[in-house]
Amino acid sequence: MNVLKFGGSSVANSQNIVKSIAIITEKKGKKVVVVSALGGVTDTLVAIINKAKVKDDSYKSSLQEIKNRHLETVKELLPKENLNTITHYIDDCFTHLESLLSGCFLLGELSGKATDVVMSYGELLSSRILYEKLKLSAHKIAYADSRDLIKTDANYGNAAVNFETADFLIQYYFDKNQAEITIMPGFIAESSDGHITTLGRGGSDYTAAIIAAALDAEQLEIWTDVSGMFTANPKIVKQAIPIPYITYSEAMELSHFGAKVLYAPTIQPVLNKQIPVYIRNTFDPLASGTLISNKINPENNNPIKGISHIEDIALITLEGSGLIGILGASKRLFGAIAKEAINIIFITQASSEHSICIGISENQARKAKQAIDAEFQYEIKQFKINPSVVEENLSIIALVGESMKSHQGLSGKMFSTLGKNNVNIRAIAQGASERNISAVIDKKDVKKALNTLHEKFFEDNTKQLNLFISGVGNVGGKFIDQINQQKKYLKENLKINIRVIAIANSKKMYFDEEGIHLNHWEELLENGDSSCITEFISRVEKLNLRNSIFVDNTANATIASIYDQFLKQNVAVVTCNKIACSSEFEKYQNLKILSKKYNAPFLFETNVGAGLPIIDTLKNLIASGDKVHKIQAVLSGSLNFIFNNFNDDNSFYSVVSQAKEEGYTEPDPKIDLSGVDVMRKILILIRESGYQMEIDEINNESFLPKESLEAESITDFFNSLKTNAPHFESIFKRATQNECRLKYVAQFENGKASVGLQYIEKEHPFYNLEGKDNIVLFYTDRYAEQPLLIKGAGAGAAVTASGIFADVIRIGTI
Repeated sequence: MNVLKFGGSSVANSQNIVKSIAIITEKKGKKVVVVSALGGVTDTLVAIINKAKVKDDSYKSSLQEIKNRHLETVKELLPKENLNTITHYIDDCFTHLESLLSGCFLLGELSGKATDVVMSYGELLSSRILYEKLKLSAHKIAYADSRDLIKTDANYGNAAVNFETADFLIQYYFDKNQAEITIMPGFIAESSDGHITTLGRGGSDYTAAIIAAALDAEQLEIWTDVSGMFTANPKIVKQAIPIPYITYSEAMELSHFGAKVLYAPTIQPVLNKQIPVYIRNTFDPLASGTLISNKINPENNNPIKGISHIEDIALITLEGSGLIGILGASKRLFGAIAKEAINIIFITQASSEHSICIGISENQARKAKQAIDAEFQYEIKQFKINPSVVEENLSIIALVGESMKSHQGLSGKMFSTLGKNNVNIRAIAQGASERNISAVIDKKDVKKALNTLHEKFFEDNTKQLNLFISGVGNVGGKFIDQINQQKKYLKENLKINIRVIAIANSKKMYFDEEGIHLNHWEELLENGDSSCITEFISRVEKLNLRNSIFVDNTANATIASIYDQFLKQNVAVVTCNKIACSSEFEKYQNLKILSKKYNAPFLFETNVGAGLPIIDTLKNLIASGDKVHKIQAVLSGSLNFIFNNFNDDNSFYSVVSQAKEEGYTEPDPKIDLSGVDVMRKILILIRESGYQMEIDEINNESFLPKESLEAESITDFFNSLKTNAPHFESIFKRATQNECRLKYVAQFENGKASVGLQYIEKEHPFYNLEGKDNIVLFYTDRYAEQPLLIKGAGAGAAVTASGIFADVIRIGTI
């Protein structure tokens, strides 16, 4: 004998019922089929009752809609000649429902007894419809009314089963019943005095388990709309996968902590009989689903079977010296809660006995606080115990696994993983069985926490990075192209999965929580929302994704000023924008502090030398105990390109224009040519070397004429380059006459820094610096006579983008 239960979407409409019937008829041997209400009907009946109670007569139209739905379903399922019996049955049911609800409407209330009668009709109707359809098959079909077989007490809404009586009635009925397929309604039962009762949450599963246990069934199959129990809620964790094998204890733990496929108490009857339970998918019957049994799968080396959570939790803390060493304090606390019929979901107590903390449903928090404070009112008046404190908007997350007790370090791995993503843990509990580790966190962090933990324990250690990109011009566009090109390589070789969640420019912004399709990002951005920095920050905060990274590809001061807002959200910042790190020292230092405090990396390798590893090398020198005494550098690839190409054949104006067009300069080339850009770069190196300095302390020996320096627009600036052509030609002529080359040099020594154009002789390392290359010489304790030299391409959209990409990858490997 096999027992099958169908519910939810499995019987949502006529097409789904046909699929369910196909599964039933293909099964060999005798079977009992337990049926729950048509999908959504139970919730609608609850809504109708609530409407009737508050004298909202729209309940009538809602009731008519349910009736019409049932009539339409049978018309689609059955031939016309077979409709008479079932349509009369539906009419009778709804006539009775109308009478009950009319009384509820008039009185403004509905007793628990009457409510159970109303709620029973969902299962009675769906099981009858399935029975009438199956009667048309060649199989021998019977219909058994659960009310005749399952007897309970009179606790309406959540009746307790009298198993001794129920087992006898079930066994007696099926000993006589010779039908191949028996259809039964789930969820409903009958009290000892003959009144309809319901079995509470998961009642149809419970009905099936009661029948299976009474008949010592070979197995219980629960057919639903998902392929078994998952490693996490697939609606929240997209990478969640079905669990092929799980023990009864693990299934109970997961369902207790919110896994909605199964409700923990419902499998207790089959657990006692060690009857295996299959969770299967009506819409994918060939999928293996989940097998629940008492056996641990030896092929699975992962001690964690699943991650689950409970939302809308309140934490109530009772603390004070009056709890320390006092016998019966815990008993009084739990007794006060029990008197109010409040279920305690979570308990933890400090070893000092100074405090006890419990987790309950948020909607019961006020009542619980009143009960606790009333119980301990004497101690509170004596200031021995503080009034209880309630914290709301919380959730519980839990790791579950039968084998966790034999694996060390799981708690540490769990909490460090959450900590790295700035998920604050309010309380922790672990049972002596060590089947679960539970933690209370902010409700807003649930999605991040579940995805982070799932990534750590189930996804082959693949780390997902979620990028929010500002600036999609030369550098930003190249950066996106590089991500698109390397995504597959990074996932396969470095276990890094990069998703671009948002892109923005000065006009538009576009978000996609599931990741933007990078082949069409330009079109998507063009049709996005109007760009707004405040709204951009708000959306990033609301999404609250794990491993989030804000990438700034702009040279915008306003964008640079908001880094602190991202870091405080545990969002890493990667930037090629030099403004933040070259602003006031206090602001620079604050960003560093926030980065450490919120465990959010702040990386700016491309601030100096584009893709060259200058800052990273400098950080390693300082970290290893070396000290920088002197820096000499050509830090502007754009200026190096300009002076390497400026000659008798190419005017200064034309070379600067070419540099701008090829993306070697800032959007405003005056920033480069005025020396401001180089000042920012040397300032950043000085600060990263451990020295405190402001930008106005750097001596800037500008080679630009006054007209160029005072130009108010880019157009005016370029016009000034034409007007002052003789000035630039004289500089070039002097360099040629002295057999020197022009280089814009930044230097730092003895606490002083300067930038300016220099005439470099042939013997100097800077003389042969070609194209747009940068070069940096670090003189340190260890590199006193021969400096540490870093040289290479220091400008251009592609190399800058690659440097930004390298910083992003660096975060992925932390």
